[in-house]
Amino acid sequence: MGGVDKRGNTAMHIGLPEILLIVFVALLLFGAKRIPDLARAFGRASNEYKKAKDGVAYAMRRFLSAKKPDMSKKEAQDKQHLADLEELNRQIA
Repeated sequence: MGGVDKRGNTAMHIGLPEILLIVFVALLLFGAKRIPDLARAFGRASNEYKKAKDGVAYAMRRFLSAKKPDMSKKEAQDKQHLADLEELNRQIA
């Protein structure tokens, strides 16, 4: 069922004997009548998971690519305040 790749990592490979064993155990646990319902429910759940994952990925892409606010207005206000302070300083001195 498992193996070791060239890098020494364990890899999980499921072959036909393992799949048949899983199907046999599922038949024993749930019976032949409930297997289609369980498969349908699993399909719906995996579909919902995929939709949620794609939605989060889309929101993250939009958030990360959003245009940063224009700082030129703030910089202009700061320059004006600085000029006002310098003028006030000259009047006092």
